[in-house]
Amino acid sequence: MTTKIAKYTSTPVYIHGCGFNSALGDNHKDIHQRLRDGTHPQLQPVSDLLNSGADTVIGKVAGELPEIPENLQIYNAYNNRLALSALLQIADPIQQAINKYGRDRVAVIAGTSTSGTSDTEIALTENLESGQLPEHFNYSVHEANNLGEFISAYFDLSGPVYTISTACSSSGRVFISAKRLLKAGMVDAVIVGGCDSLCQFTLNGFSGLEAMSDTFCNPFSENRKGINLGEAAAFMLLSLATEDSEHTKNVPPIALLGAGDSSDAHHISAPHPEGNGAEEAMRKALDDAGLKPESIGYINAHGTSTPLNDAMESKAINRVFGANTPVSSTKPLTGHTLGAASAVEAAICWHVLRYQLPLPFQVNDGQIDPSLAPVALVKPGTPLVEPALLSNSFAFGGNNISLVFGYARG
Repeated sequence: MTTKIAKYTSTPVYIHGCGFNSALGDNHKDIHQRLRDGTHPQLQPVSDLLNSGADTVIGKVAGELPEIPENLQIYNAYNNRLALSALLQIADPIQQAINKYGRDRVAVIAGTSTSGTSDTEIALTENLESGQLPEHFNYSVHEANNLGEFISAYFDLSGPVYTISTACSSSGRVFISAKRLLKAGMVDAVIVGGCDSLCQFTLNGFSGLEAMSDTFCNPFSENRKGINLGEAAAFMLLSLATEDSEHTKNVPPIALLGAGDSSDAHHISAPHPEGNGAEEAMRKALDDAGLKPESIGYINAHGTSTPLNDAMESKAINRVFGANTPVSSTKPLTGHTLGAASAVEAAICWHVLRYQLPLPFQVNDGQIDPSLAPVALVKPGTPLVEPALLSNSFAFGGNNISLVFGYARG
């Protein structure tokens, strides 16, 4: 098969490896099989996590997480261990970048919304029961910036480090920030990604917003009820250099071709009903990549399965791309991983490109909402035809991100 190359006009940012751990799995075999089959064995119905006693479904990672080294115990939190499980998968290219550029020329930009909240919940519960916090609990793990600082400390870096927390677009904004740092010449490589872990704070918060489904989420269905929350970590190493890009004879280098954002500030938690901010972000991403809508071969939709999101996103996609570009939401396979969602869905796009997988098909009950603007929901076995993929993430407050990934000239 001859692989198409995107005809971009902007400077691509090359991806040097991808680490990923979610309800899809933490290894390529499981991730690829579940993407092909549309199965979600690690999404679990639960009835004991919401204060209301209602049922819901959560996406959990499986298996043991790596331990934090003794000299970094101040960062010992579940969220950081989850992040480390993905980071270790790209430890080799990170070390190569350090050796090549120096520790001060490698930056860290991470996204999260929960950070160490789950550890804080456990600590406060123990404090209520015993009058004391756990001996090894450090409040700093609760702070949003703890994730980025941990990654920098783990790899002994001295370059710029910061953590972005813009709700569900957090780990999408890291790509924009990384691209700016690289193009400005401030650094030579950037570790980007995001990590969020399940906690009762967010579970009950979304329940209070009446946004949670009591069964498996159902994007674009007329029977959709809301979201399933999940936990995940996904990280990549970015640079402007092509020579270290992971590619094979049949697969050219994979790159971030473009990125677009908007902030429509329509409502603190509800999207603009017409998807104006979503449309702006997608058009900006296309412009940044120098691509036309017909050059996009697949759209990974934000697709939360809430009535408002799916309605506005289908309108925005239809206005920009018409009704023929393949679209699906992969949240039925991972859960909505909040601050990690952008990086998770970027990782899925990377796997589709790197291993030339069929497009992730739309998992739902098959009863598509006839009131939605027409979009081409992916059917099983659909191949990627055009060489560029667009991924959407839309957050509270109208903080919207669209990213374009594709094959680039080496």
